[in-house]
Amino acid sequence: MQSGNDIKGAHDVALSLGHDLEKYQQVQIPTQPKSRVRSRWFRFRLFIGLALCYELLKFTLNNHGSQQDASESWAYHGFGNEAVIGEKAEKLFLSVPDEDSAIAASRAYATHPHIASSKEDFEDSKVILKLFQEEFNILSPEREPVFPAGTEASRNATLNIAHLKEPTAWIDIYYPVMNTPLDRSLQVLGDDGKSIWDADLVEDGDPLDPDAAKYRDAVPTFHGLSKNGTAEGQLIYANYGTKEDYDELEAKGVDFTGKIVLTRYNALFRGLKIKGAQERGAVAVLIYSDPRDDGIVTVENGYEPYPLGPARNPTSVQRGSVQFISSYPGDPTTPGYPAYENATRTEGENIPKIPSLPISWANAQRLFKEISSSDARILNGKSSERKVKLVNHVDDKVMPIYNTLAVIPGHIKDESVLVGCHRDAWVMGAADPTSGTVSLHEIIRGFGLLVRQGWKPLRNVVIASWDAEEYGLVGSTEWAEDFSDWISNNVVAYLNTDVSSAGSQWGTSASPSLANLIKQVALEISHPTDAGRTLWDARTDVGPFKAGKGDEAVMQAFDAKQAELMSSSTGIPALGSGSDYTAFLQRLGIASLDQGFGPTPFDAPYHYHSIYDTQRWQEVYADPGFHRHVAVAKHLGVTALRLTDAIILPLNTTEYALELSEYLEKIEDLAVSLSMDSSVNFHSLRHAIHKVQVASAKLDNEKAAAEEDFKKKLSKLPKPGSLSHNRILLWLRKLLHHFPGISDPIREFIKAAKRVQATNAKLVAFEKGFLHEDGIKDREWYRHLGVAPGKWLGYGATTLPSIYDALVYDEDAVFAQVEVKRVADTLEKLAKTITP
Repeated sequence: MQSGNDIKGAHDVALSLGHDLEKYQQVQIPTQPKSRVRSRWFRFRLFIGLALCYELLKFTLNNHGSQQDASESWAYHGFGNEAVIGEKAEKLFLSVPDEDSAIAASRAYATHPHIASSKEDFEDSKVILKLFQEEFNILSPEREPVFPAGTEASRNATLNIAHLKEPTAWIDIYYPVMNTPLDRSLQVLGDDGKSIWDADLVEDGDPLDPDAAKYRDAVPTFHGLSKNGTAEGQLIYANYGTKEDYDELEAKGVDFTGKIVLTRYNALFRGLKIKGAQERGAVAVLIYSDPRDDGIVTVENGYEPYPLGPARNPTSVQRGSVQFISSYPGDPTTPGYPAYENATRTEGENIPKIPSLPISWANAQRLFKEISSSDARILNGKSSERKVKLVNHVDDKVMPIYNTLAVIPGHIKDESVLVGCHRDAWVMGAADPTSGTVSLHEIIRGFGLLVRQGWKPLRNVVIASWDAEEYGLVGSTEWAEDFSDWISNNVVAYLNTDVSSAGSQWGTSASPSLANLIKQVALEISHPTDAGRTLWDARTDVGPFKAGKGDEAVMQAFDAKQAELMSSSTGIPALGSGSDYTAFLQRLGIASLDQGFGPTPFDAPYHYHSIYDTQRWQEVYADPGFHRHVAVAKHLGVTALRLTDAIILPLNTTEYALELSEYLEKIEDLAVSLSMDSSVNFHSLRHAIHKVQVASAKLDNEKAAAEEDFKKKLSKLPKPGSLSHNRILLWLRKLLHHFPGISDPIREFIKAAKRVQATNAKLVAFEKGFLHEDGIKDREWYRHLGVAPGKWLGYGATTLPSIYDALVYDEDAVFAQVEVKRVADTLEKLAKTITP
């Protein structure tokens, strides 16, 4: 371990050399042939600027990568104040996230509607912009930094990050096609075709929750990106509307042609429920929230409905996008490229062709009376005798959305850690996404204190408040498509939170390379409500309500999910989709994570996308005292700091490589269950995975050796203020004119620095190694062959997805073998890429 004096000296050397280079770039070079002058100048800037200053500074903000004691502090040369690094930086950061501040922020954001593209949404984007400016000491420009996407100002804001010397913030405006509700109705028709029952499609807005009462119809109950139209037909119940549910009904002889399908929420992304019905000839879909999915906290078990008690309000309705998210996310009309105002647009292939409506449990109960059955919620295939009429009139149009971004520039200009959360909500969204925004708010405050104390991160920190996530991850996807090259070349990891607090149980999903870092930080963060435990322990927490009996299938599913989580090698499952990490991970190959507290069957039901996702519900049931909001902020912030300031990036490729064997075992078991194991040979894939594991083990050795060598060579550099140090500066001056040979200590140090740089490049390249330009069949937008959202899940992850889809959905052993070879070839290339 380097002594405090050695680290202090190295940091001063780095900064004084950096300032000296800046100063001497203004020196007049003697007249020489232009080609020679340009050649020397180019060689000087490339070699010295990138190798010496870049890599020397890369070292000096050490020590998270190896988790050594980095409590030492030192003076920034020429500034006269103490630098903030390592453990000191973490302690300072952890002193900031605060429950009172979090509650105040939540009350500011979650007490008014802010649906994407609304006036309130734009005002909130500017509130976040002001927060960035105030916390990061950014001077407000004369003209508001609000830039239409595709303009020079918008392009430069991201592409010029490498040239920043001070923090900056701005708003990008994209122009996707979305919809807003006009009018809607739902009726049961008599034999004469006239209505005998009209559904009240407005939530009741009980005055015990003042925000719900005030805004009960501010955002009508509708589906984002739903099809405009009217439909009429017999009603048929399809349970969750999974592929398996539809297949079971078809096996019973059900013909969906001309039918209106009634399904319940959960199990898969809502848009795929409609896709399944549409492909079978149905004319419309209704989706409701079923108390069976609420665990034991139900009216049936004696709990009062919200706001009187914790059970579900029977009039609550879940709004939400019905985009086919497993096909591609983002603006439906600009797949793969950004939604500029003047963009060339397609018809949109990932949105429904039949209308739909979300309805309440109260309305669903009435509709079940139309289905002749002793228990209408049994999947028996019976249709209603009377017809149902559905009207869904929406206005489809190009609508502006507002991404707010900020950058804290680091010493290394071409490496960035990206942290994000979306801001838009269907109504108030105290849990989704305001709880995530509140945690991000506390992270911003913590980073602001560090900046004011003199902290300059080793790598750039980019923070994003995304817009229009609720319509289909639109804001993050459009930015990712707009700046795909920059992101691929610069972003080392993406950290996401969406709903940071909606229940008792902490959960995180991530790229396996981040799993060890996530766990390590979680073991150091205190449990939000139990001082004797850690945040990592909160993975097994359940809610406070214990009396009553839950639906057997729902409770079994919860137990099975918990058992699978506890038995996994990392305790951290793979990422599917449904939030803003999607484009970064599954299209661009950026290691990513998502986290937050969610509900269990023993928590108050979460009124997802309802008017009852309010500040009152959050403070009474989801997170009394806002301790969970703060715990997420602390964990995400410290994780970002360790990624930002480590010499060697804390990405564990070996953990990932070993997990690939588990992915393969699941696929082999699947092939056996489908009686395809004799037709599909997995030997080549098993061999390729072994090669990745061997290469990763070698990379582990190189990581340790490169860091040790770097520190050793650094210790031999002259200290600032010494005679040798002054000679180095003189040497640099001469270099501008003569480019002489380099002394041995400098040569050896630059060599060690380049070794560290090359090692980090291989770590970042690991996740990208799963990308294939042809993507996944039928959903080519997704290019990651390691993990993707399940084709008929949306939210849930499928590992080795192209092989899985070939086996399960194509039922084609020959095609599955083709995919095995394609994945094996991809992993063979990955092994070569990361081999030191």
